[in-house]
Amino acid sequence: MRIKNHSAFCRMVLSFIERDDYICCLMPFDHLVSADCNHCSKRFTNVFCKAQYDSLQEINAEKVCTPYKKGEYIFKEGTRPHGIFCVNRGKIKLSKLGDDGKEQIIRLVKPGDPLGYRALLSGDLYSSSAIAIEESGVCFIPKDLFMGILQKDTQLSLEMMKLLSDDLRKAELQITHLAQKPVRERVAEALLFIKETYGFEADGKTIDVQFSREDLANIVGTATETVIRLLSELNKDEIIHLTGKKIEILNLQKLLKTANIQD
Repeated sequence: MRIKNHSAFCRMVLSFIERDDYICCLMPFDHLVSADCNHCSKRFTNVFCKAQYDSLQEINAEKVCTPYKKGEYIFKEGTRPHGIFCVNRGKIKLSKLGDDGKEQIIRLVKPGDPLGYRALLSGDLYSSSAIAIEESGVCFIPKDLFMGILQKDTQLSLEMMKLLSDDLRKAELQITHLAQKPVRERVAEALLFIKETYGFEADGKTIDVQFSREDLANIVGTATETVIRLLSELNKDEIIHLTGKKIEILNLQKLLKTANIQD
């Protein structure tokens, strides 16, 4: 079935929690935030902005942007994709539940990053859940529109292939590190990974995101108690400084050495 009004379709999808296909709408439509792709702060690095001009304008005209509060779902593991998402503002985590019900954070997402593309392109259900770490704005592009553009826009198709290839490389590296690296190295590497994703606050030392110790443990893939102990050790060694959930990197070179990463 050909959908003639993509915007209306987006609003319909984002408004309802279907029996089988769950997608959350977090605020009424009169609170939807607008975002212009032509003035996006990530327009030079965003994969969509590398599309042909006509394709970008089509996406810009038909997308629907929605605000999400901290802790709210953009989509849930095991549900069916109806389109692709792009983060306009805020921070998102992708997490997956293990057989024991324990959460594993597999990816951190920042403004300009796409969401849900692997499941959409493969025709699979979502293999993980996307959850807002803080108040965020996310744009939704319906499946028919995106797939139609992908078929005619070779540049965008190539960029999506690069994105999937990079995801595979990172997944292979993560599996290797989980299997071979000591937990202390993985904790240090996780802090560097978070810093690379979200950067520093204005002081140039404090990581610009706040995670609970449990969330950090879910990134590292270990027990919360272990993360608490190792963070305390790094704090005692004056490699980092802890103030509640805030983490300040005091000595980047020592942190790189602890993570066993060459600068």
